[in-house]
Amino acid sequence: MRVIGGIYGGRVLKSPADNRTRPTSDRLRETLFNILAPRIDEETRFLDLCAGTGAMGIEALSRGAAHATFVDRSRRSCALIEQNLDNLGIPEEQTEVLDLSAETFCGREHPLGWNIAFYDPPYSTDYALVLYEFSKPGGTLLLDGGILLAEHHAKNPLPDSYGELRRWRILKQGETRVSFYERD
Repeated sequence: MRVIGGIYGGRVLKSPADNRTRPTSDRLRETLFNILAPRIDEETRFLDLCAGTGAMGIEALSRGAAHATFVDRSRRSCALIEQNLDNLGIPEEQTEVLDLSAETFCGREHPLGWNIAFYDPPYSTDYALVLYEFSKPGGTLLLDGGILLAEHHAKNPLPDSYGELRRWRILKQGETRVSFYERD
């Protein structure tokens, strides 16, 4: 696994030795960041939920995002993310790594919010609780104009709308889908 583009492009990321983590493929990351490129600048805050190796948040930082928050309920994954950040020399002030479940994290108040959130849980996960937290009126997860991307399996379709969230795009790659949501 490697960083696809930006200032860390081509650099190798450490991956877990086991098969418990299903990293987003290089090809899908490249496609996603080609779509997201106009939304990423020196003020962008990126949230990587169920972060695994941290590849999505690291890719965002590599392409110019100001800050990335990495959330994973596995201590091993959090340690791996920290190792990848250290190996790349990414400044600590640009990152935050939290050992929490996505549901616990999303249920908390967040004073700053994020421009882009990427949610990639195990495909067997019930996405409803996290979608609910992002869809709450007056919620603090997404900034104005912010988007949520949810990676899921084709056999686990997500709704076109959920509360104040509306899907505006579905990216398909093999059996993988990424649903793009924004607030109404």
